[in-house]
Amino acid sequence: MSGGVGPTSADIRLPKDVDDDDHHHPPPPSAAPRRRILTFRQLNMLAIITVLSASGMVSPEDLAFSLFSLFYTLLLSRIAFPTTTPSLSPPPPVFGEKNLLLNAYVLTGAVVGLLLPIAYVFEGVREGDKEGIKAAAPHVFLLACQVFMEGLTFSQGLSLPVRVFVPVFYNTKRIFTIVDWLRSEVAKVDEEFGSLRRLRVGRGLAVANLGFWAFNLFGFLLPVYFPRAFRLYYVGGSDKGKKV
Repeated sequence: MSGGVGPTSADIRLPKDVDDDDHHHPPPPSAAPRRRILTFRQLNMLAIITVLSASGMVSPEDLAFSLFSLFYTLLLSRIAFPTTTPSLSPPPPVFGEKNLLLNAYVLTGAVVGLLLPIAYVFEGVREGDKEGIKAAAPHVFLLACQVFMEGLTFSQGLSLPVRVFVPVFYNTKRIFTIVDWLRSEVAKVDEEFGSLRRLRVGRGLAVANLGFWAFNLFGFLLPVYFPRAFRLYYVGGSDKGKKV
């Protein structure tokens, strides 16, 4: 995972991203690694994308953005940043094989950015508070799209610059979406809302996500992950195995 909650490089994969069979029966060196078109995580994200799209809480602009990101990512992988290693080679690690700090950071992003907002949105649907969660749904939709796209770029062995592009592209877009979400939560003071608890939870989630993803973009992706990934792509593995 890198800046989102989907795998983009071998150093950021969570344990669940690795097949259990691969631990017990590693493939021989001469065998090509197996690749799945869609992982279990991607299928979950696809389900979330489908449900939110059908709910009417996602704008046509966000739908168009997600489709554009798919085609533009594929275009970049073919024209601007083709793979420089054999297509069946594993992607080079950027931060080392085992990085507990980075795994904890990724897990925090998954909980704050995806799991808690999903619970908040679906609780609002259950309580009939569709208007109250309307501002939070675009963030969940775009983050689910980001996770799906990150998994796609990893499973298809796309180059490091392309795998960097996806979280930067989506993270930048979601900053504006989260700001709109926070404005909507603050404006609920004189409006009808489900309960005081839901109002506080909604505001807390909006603030937490704005802080986390702003730091993720300006404190991690752009100054740390971006230059290391491009250095590996253009120069080679001079930073391979370094820790954060």
